[in-house]
Amino acid sequence: MNNTHALSNRLLTIIWLILVALTIATFSIGEAGLSGKHVMLTLLAIALIKSQIVANYFMDLRNSKLIWRSIMFGYFLIVGGLIWLAYLIGLK
Repeated sequence: MNNTHALSNRLLTIIWLILVALTIATFSIGEAGLSGKHVMLTLLAIALIKSQIVANYFMDLRNSKLIWRSIMFGYFLIVGGLIWLAYLIGLK
């Protein structure tokens, strides 16, 4: 096994562990029964970070053209924004 391949596996393992930690964080927030606008924004921010990590490293978009990365990021922002809007409407 060459060094590049080992480094790639190590990096992907670290990224996977970060995703697991973020998932545990969101689970812990839910189990703690926290609620409110700030908590919802925190959960959406974590979801945005996780989705961007998956797109960049596991879908390998970090090596693609800027337009494709922008499309995915825009998609994540639009979906997160619509979820946030639905949450705010549901509060009324």
